[in-house]
Amino acid sequence: RPSTLRVRMSEPTWISLLPPILAIILAIATKQVYLSLAGGIFLGWTILEGWNPLAGMAGAVDGTVAVFESPGDTRAILFTLVIGSLIATVEASGGVRGFVHFLESRSWVDSARKSQLLAWATGVVIFIESNITVLVAGSVARPLCDRFKCSREKLAYIIDSTSAPICILIPMNAWGAYNLGILEGLGVENPLGVFLNAVVLNFYAIAAVILVLIVILTGWDIGPMKKAEERTRGGQLLWPGSTPMIDEEVLSPPPNENIEPRARNMFLPIASMVLFMPVGLYITGGGNILDGSGSTSVLWSVLVGLGVAWLLLLFQRAYTQDDLVKIGLKGAGGLVPLALILLLAISLGDVAESLGTGEYVAQITAGRVPNFVFLPLIFAVSGIIAFSTGTSWGTFGIMLPIAVPAAAALGLPLAPFVAASLAGGIFGDHCSPISDTTIISSMAAATDHIDHVRTQLPYALIGGAVAVVSFAILGATL
Repeated sequence: RPSTLRVRMSEPTWISLLPPILAIILAIATKQVYLSLAGGIFLGWTILEGWNPLAGMAGAVDGTVAVFESPGDTRAILFTLVIGSLIATVEASGGVRGFVHFLESRSWVDSARKSQLLAWATGVVIFIESNITVLVAGSVARPLCDRFKCSREKLAYIIDSTSAPICILIPMNAWGAYNLGILEGLGVENPLGVFLNAVVLNFYAIAAVILVLIVILTGWDIGPMKKAEERTRGGQLLWPGSTPMIDEEVLSPPPNENIEPRARNMFLPIASMVLFMPVGLYITGGGNILDGSGSTSVLWSVLVGLGVAWLLLLFQRAYTQDDLVKIGLKGAGGLVPLALILLLAISLGDVAESLGTGEYVAQITAGRVPNFVFLPLIFAVSGIIAFSTGTSWGTFGIMLPIAVPAAAALGLPLAPFVAASLAGGIFGDHCSPISDTTIISSMAAATDHIDHVRTQLPYALIGGAVAVVSFAILGATL
C-alpha cells in the first residue's frame, strides 16, 4: 500500500522497534489489545512525521483508513463479519442441538474413555470457531463424563486442547481469515500458501491435539490431574470449596420451539463452506489452485455456507427472510471486535514496514544470533504476550508484523516464522487464566476455573517444551 505511506525511514534504526515494543508493554500492562495496537500505530506515525504528535495522530487515522484500499485486506475483514453471521445462523437453526442429539441417540459411549474420545472428536470436527467448539463439546460430553466418573477437570482440558489448537490449523474459519489478512497486509505474495506451510510447522498446536489424545488412550494423568481423577472415581465431583463456573444461559441457550433440531442444519453449511474452498482457488487461480487468491476464496466459501444455511431454513419454513437478516446482522455484530483487532493489526504492520522494523531486527541479528535460536525466541515472546494478555489474536497482530519482515530481510522462509508466532500465541493463551477460551472451557465443563488452569498447565508445558525443541531443530536447518 505504498501510496498511503507518505514517509519512509531511509535507514532503519533502533527507533523502529519502539512502536511494537510499546504495543507489547501496553498489552501486558493494560490487558487492552485495542488500545495497545492503537498506541503502537500512533507512535509509529508520530516518528514518521518527525515526532509531531498532531501530525502523527492524523497519519495514524489516515493509515488505518487506508487499509481498506487493499482488496485483500478488505475481504479478510468482511470474512470475519460474514463468519459471525454464519455462526449465528447455524446456532439459530438448531443445527448444534441436532448434532448433539445425533451423537447422544447413537449410544456409542459406554465408558469414561469413550466419553473423553467423544469430547476430543467433537472438538476436532467442529472447527468453525473456538468458543462454539468448546461449548458443543462440553454440552455433549459433560453428562457422559459425570456418568462414567471422568473428572470435569479432564473434560475441560480436553475441550480446551481441541478448540484454539484445532482452529489455528484450519484456514477456513475466522482464525484463518484473520491471519491471512495480516499476511496479505504485510505484502506476502502467497499468503494462503505460507499459512498452509505454517500449519504443518505449528508444533505446539499439533502437540496439544496429539498429547490430549495420548492422555485419553493411555490414562496418563499427572500432577493435579491425577488427584482430580482419583477424587472423581471416589464419587466426589468437585473439590470441597470449589465453585463450578457455569452459566446455563450460555451453555444451553433457549431453543426455538418452531425448529426441529437437525444435525444437517449444521453439517451442510459447514461442508459447503469447506468444499467450495478449492473451487474458489481454482477459479481465482485461472485453473491452478496453487495460484488462487486465499482471501477471495475464503470469503466466497463462507458466503456459500451462509447461503446454504439460509436456503435450508427458508425451505423448512423456520424463519422468514427478515428474521434471517436480523440473525445475520446480530452475528456479524458479535465479531466486530475481532474485525477491529484485524484492522488495527494490519495498520500496525503497515507503519512497522515504513519504519523498517523487520529490516532492523534482521540487521542486528544477522551473524550474531544463530538460526536455531530465532524460532524458539519468537515462540517464547509470543507465549509471554498471550499469557499476559489472555488473547492469542492480539498476540498475532503484534508478532507477525515483526517476525515476517525480519524473515524476509534475512532471506529465510516465512512459514517457520509465521508458525512460531502463531504457536506461541496459542501456547500462552492455553496457559493463561484470563484467556476467554480457558474461561469458557471451565464454564462448559462446569468446573472450578482455577482447578482447570492448575490441572491443564503441566500438559501445556509439556507441549510447549516439545514446540521449543522442534523449533530449535527446524531453525538449525534453515
